[in-house]
Amino acid sequence: MRFARTVFTVAGMYGIVVLVPPLFLESQYGRNYPPPVTHPEFFYGFFALGIAWQILFFILATDPIKYRAMMIPSMLEKTGYPLALIFLHLHNRIAPRMFALGSLDWIFLILFAIAYAKTGPHAADLRIPLASPGSGVRWTSPKS
Repeated sequence: MRFARTVFTVAGMYGIVVLVPPLFLESQYGRNYPPPVTHPEFFYGFFALGIAWQILFFILATDPIKYRAMMIPSMLEKTGYPLALIFLHLHNRIAPRMFALGSLDWIFLILFAIAYAKTGPHAADLRIPLASPGSGVRWTSPKS
């Protein structure tokens, strides 16, 4: 469970560091990667949605077993952007630098999949109950 907590915390922190600054650099972005942004609603919408996912990663990090089901859409989130970059790169529509930076999402996808596997049903059996042994809590052996 420590692995999953670390992975999702790092993913959230990385995402915040990467996604927040561009919110204040729209005009600079247009100069560095012409043409200028012509649809700011898409520009800001992309970054706002990305930041919302980073918050989800922080929530997942608080209790990976409890929020394990949310790891599945988190893995899907980590496939969309890199797949789009592959398509755009194959059609020479983006700079190689953008392709390389977007490829970091593949690393997080692999780490998310490992975290998902490590927090499977067997991991829930390892939790320590809040009740004391004499409180009437019935203990059962884990299912094979």
